[in-house]
Amino acid sequence: MSDAATGAASDGGKAPSRLPLDWIAASLRRERTRAGLSLSELAKRAGIAKSTLSQLEAASGNPSMETLWALGVALGVPFSALIEPPTPSVRVVRAGEGPTVHSEQSSYTGSLLSAGPPGARRDIYRSWIEPGSVRASEPHLPGTVEHLVVSAGRLKAGPRGEEEELGPGDYMTYRGDVPHSYEALVPGTTFVLVMQHM
Repeated sequence: MSDAATGAASDGGKAPSRLPLDWIAASLRRERTRAGLSLSELAKRAGIAKSTLSQLEAASGNPSMETLWALGVALGVPFSALIEPPTPSVRVVRAGEGPTVHSEQSSYTGSLLSAGPPGARRDIYRSWIEPGSVRASEPHLPGTVEHLVVSAGRLKAGPRGEEEELGPGDYMTYRGDVPHSYEALVPGTTFVLVMQHM
């Protein structure tokens, strides 16, 4: 009878291979640095030997669930934070992809490219607008700053009474916590908008 027929894995039914130690090592170093703890202090708080922690941060050894759990508790992070794979260093959002919302009051469309991760407090949008209407925006949260770069067309934008005309490649920044607007001056106007929240 084959292994498949008996339900056993071809490796004799053993558990999957051990965790990728480089992920764990990087996570431990990152979280220990974030917490401002020395190797000795973290080992003491987790109830493990300093040499064990040193080996784990050097991506050697074979940590048990209990050891990682104790380290997570000592660091104040979930167990998963120590074993999850790293996020990709490159992320691509293809044209036309991403969550998109449309204005009911104008021909303005915004597509979220990147929401700010905790602590970063910034969002990035790709925006499309056509002539014929003005997208008036009420003030955002206090301290909000907007940055925009025109990709194509011509745009009139900025705080009420301080609007500027911009062309492809032009950059503008202004307070977003005051009334402001966007108006396409030619068809096919697009721009990238970064909202920075203080």
